[in-house]
Amino acid sequence: QVQLVESGGGLVQAGGSLRLSCAARTFRNYAMGWFRQAPGKEREFVAAITWSGGNTYYADSAKGRFTISRDSAKNMVYLQMNSLKPEDTAVYYCNTNPPSPGYWGRGTQVTVSS
Repeated sequence: QVQLVESGGGLVQAGGSLRLSCAARTFRNYAMGWFRQAPGKEREFVAAITWSGGNTYYADSAKGRFTISRDSAKNMVYLQMNSLKPEDTAVYYCNTNPPSPGYWGRGTQVTVSS
């Protein structure tokens, strides 16, 4: 069973950066993604990376600012977030891509102040 644990969130001023991490016991053969849910909104796709790491995909809101990467040897997936905006405030989750209902973790809170 895949278990996913997100970390790295926090409070940052607009324009700042954060690096989120996702630890998983075994996910080398999975495409992985980052998703987020803002208060009062549905969870939405942010970024994804193929199992090999050879291809990445981004939501329009993340393009040019966020970078997804993975280290399969360490069973880690990362999301580097730069030029953060208040509208990026949300709980961020990692999951397989497409997401598996049973794999949602607790997420990590990102709060961007203006």
